[in-house]
Amino acid sequence: MTFHPDLSASAPPSRAHIHHVRAGELVGDTAQTAGMTRLEAVSGKTVGSERIWTGETHVAPATSSGNHHHGEAETSIYVVSGRPAFVFHDGVGEVRIRTGPGDYIFVPPFVPHREENPDPDEPAVVVISRSTQEGIVVNVPELTPLQAP
Repeated sequence: MTFHPDLSASAPPSRAHIHHVRAGELVGDTAQTAGMTRLEAVSGKTVGSERIWTGETHVAPATSSGNHHHGEAETSIYVVSGRPAFVFHDGVGEVRIRTGPGDYIFVPPFVPHREENPDPDEPAVVVISRSTQEGIVVNVPELTPLQAP
């Protein structure tokens, strides 16, 4: 017998048991970017988490985000499918990290970067985990190196 609580009630999700978020239960009412669909899985809203947010992003072919950073949030990215690229500035010039299925990316707090799906035909799917509940996105006009503290 499987226990699956009814999370449709208006009370906040319980922190006294494990939550199961099924693939078809991801929530799409998160901040969206043209060409990218973000789906929320584990969050304060969905399961009552306090320090972690996890979701899925589907990136259309030939799509690029704007230059941005995520403030104080640490971000972990797992590439499920496609070949997305992650671009940042290392102090000399732009660095493009090309990825494939099974790869991981870590974006430290405040590091300006850009996500791209350069493939003209194949979409990319990534799973993102952040250390904050808020979807912090600070747009910047250009990629510049993060200054050491």
